[in-house]
Amino acid sequence: MALLQISEPGQSTSPHEHRLAAGIDLGTTNSLVASVRSGVADTLDDAEGMDILPSVVRYTDHGEVMVGAKALGYATQDPLNTLASVKRMMGRSASDLATLEGHLPYRFADQDSGVPQILTAAGPVTSMEVSAEILKTLRARAEDCLGGELAGAVITVPAYFDDAQRQATKDAARLAGLNVFRLLNEPTAAAVAYGLDHQAQGVTVVYDLGGGTFDVSVLALTRGVFEVLATGGDTALGGDDFDRQVAAWVLDQTGLDVQDDPQLLRKILAEARKAKEVLSLESETVIRLEHGTEIREEIRLTREGFEHLIGPYVRKTIAWCRKTLREAEVEPSKVEHIILVGGSTRIPHVRREVQEFFGRPPLSGIDPDKVVAIGAAQQADVLAGNVSGESVLLLDVLPLSLGVETMGNLVSRIIERNTPIPVSRAQEFTTFKDGQTAMRIHVLQGEREKVEDCRSLATFDLTGIPPMVAGAAHIKVTFQVDADGLLSVRAQEKTSGVSASVEVKPSYGLTDTEIETMLRDSFEHAEQDMHAKNLAERQVEARRVLEALRAALEKDGQALLSGDERESIMRAQSELEAVSEADDPERIKQAIGSLERASETFVARRMNQSVRRVMRGHRVEEFE
Repeated sequence: MALLQISEPGQSTSPHEHRLAAGIDLGTTNSLVASVRSGVADTLDDAEGMDILPSVVRYTDHGEVMVGAKALGYATQDPLNTLASVKRMMGRSASDLATLEGHLPYRFADQDSGVPQILTAAGPVTSMEVSAEILKTLRARAEDCLGGELAGAVITVPAYFDDAQRQATKDAARLAGLNVFRLLNEPTAAAVAYGLDHQAQGVTVVYDLGGGTFDVSVLALTRGVFEVLATGGDTALGGDDFDRQVAAWVLDQTGLDVQDDPQLLRKILAEARKAKEVLSLESETVIRLEHGTEIREEIRLTREGFEHLIGPYVRKTIAWCRKTLREAEVEPSKVEHIILVGGSTRIPHVRREVQEFFGRPPLSGIDPDKVVAIGAAQQADVLAGNVSGESVLLLDVLPLSLGVETMGNLVSRIIERNTPIPVSRAQEFTTFKDGQTAMRIHVLQGEREKVEDCRSLATFDLTGIPPMVAGAAHIKVTFQVDADGLLSVRAQEKTSGVSASVEVKPSYGLTDTEIETMLRDSFEHAEQDMHAKNLAERQVEARRVLEALRAALEKDGQALLSGDERESIMRAQSELEAVSEADDPERIKQAIGSLERASETFVARRMNQSVRRVMRGHRVEEFE
C-alpha cells in the first residue's frame, strides 16, 4: 500500500524543499498578491475574503496608516490625506508632475528637483513610501495565507517603465522588507498565466489597459525561449483617463466648479468610475451627485455617449498596437493570440476595437484583473527553485536605446531599442586631442541622433589615461542591463587598465508624453536627424584634420616644406576652415579631400622622418 504524505496548507509535501514565494501585481488602481499552492497559481484573499486590494493609502494626524478598502472609504471626505494612483508618480521629479497636478488633488512640498513629497497629516511622504505601505499589506497577507516568511517575490511593472520607475519600484519593495527575485513586465506575466509557454511556437500580443498605464507587447515563443519582440505604450493612459473624461463631461453639463473643492472632484470621479462599470453591462446609467441627503445633480449617460467620450483614448491604444507590430515586423494576421489584461478591457467598446484591428477575438478566460498576479506567482515559484525540470525562459526588451555622447554633440548607440535583456554590450572609443588624460562619459537614452533630443541618464569621468597622440588610446565602454532593466556603465582604458563606472539610478523618470514623443520624433525626424548626424561627423572630422595639421606644421613645417608647398597647404587649410561650420556636409567632405591631397607630400616626408628616427642604430632584420 502506498503511503499518503500530508502537509500543512500552503506547504509542499516536502516542506524542507519548498520556498514560499509570491507574485505581486502593484497596480495603479488595484493591487493583488498570488502564489502557487498545490501546483495551482491563484490570488490570495484577506481576512474578509477579498483578493483585490485598492491601491489607496490614508495618513492620519495621529500616525495611523490605512491601506486598501478602508482607506478608499475616506477618499471623498479626506482627499488630501488619502492617496491613490501613486503609481503614476513613481520615479518622477516634482517638475514632471506639473502636467499631472490638475488631476492630483494633493499638496506637494516646495522643491524644484528630486523625489516629490506629498504633504499629509502625518508629514511629507514620497510615492515610494506610499507604495511600500501597499506592498507591506500584500506581504503580510501572503505570509498569513502561506504560513511562513516569504523567500522572495516577483513584482510586475508596466513594460514601458523606464530605469527610474523600475528603480523606484525596487526601492518601495526594499522599504516593505521584500526580497525581489526580479521585476517582470506585466504583459509577459500575463502570457505566462495563459500557459503560452507550453506551445511550441507562435506570436502573441498582450493588450494591457489598466487604471493608469497602457502597454502592448509582441511576444514570440521559439524553441523554449519566450521573447518580447517589441513593446510600446503610454505610462499615463488608462481607465483613470476614462473616469476623468466622464467627470469633465459632467462638469460641462452641470457647470459645477471644483477649482477649490477637491472633495467634490473626488465625488464626481467616483461617480464617473461607477458609471463606467455599469455601462460595461447596461446600455445607460444615471449619474447622481448628492449634497447631504439631497440630490444636487442627476445626469443620464448612455453607452453610446460614453463610447464617444473615450473613443480618442481607445484609438490611441490601437495606434500603439499598429506601431509596435511594425517595429516587431509582424503583420496583424500573423498574431495567433491576443490577451486582454487590466480592468479597463472589460469595456465592450475596447474589446470590439481590439477584435476589429486584429481580425480575431481576444482571449479573456482569466480575470483580466488577476492574470498578471497569477503569471508573476508562477514565475516566482520557478525563481524560488520550487519547479524542477525545464522552465520557460523569459526575455524582456529595452524600451529605448542606450548610448553615449561623442564629439559633435552626437549619440553613439551601444544597445538598440527592443534588445532582449539581460544584456551586456561594449564599444571602443578613443581620444580626440593629443595628450588627453581624461574623458567624460555621458550616458543617454533615446532614438534621436543629437544629444539634446535624447534623455540624459548619468555622467562620470574616466581619469588617469596615459598621455598619447589623438586616436591612440583604446577606451572600452561597457553597458550592462540586468533582468530588471537597470543599467550600469563601465569605461576602461585598455593600455593602463584605469577604469570608472556608474550605476544609473536616477531619482525621477520620464514625463507623461516623453516616451511617446521620443519614439514619434525618431520616425518623423529621421531624414533631418541623418543630415544632422552626417553634418556633425564631417565637422568633427574637419576639426580633427585641422588640429592635427596645425600641430604638424608647427613641429616640422619649416624643415620639411618649401615656401610654395607651405602656401598650397595654407590655402587648402583656409578653405576648410571657411566651410567647416557650414550646413553642407558635402562641401566639408570636398574641402577635407582637397587639404589631404595638398598635404600628401608633407605627410609622406614626416612618416619617412619618423621611420628613420626609429631605425637609427638598428638593422632591418631586427624589425622582421
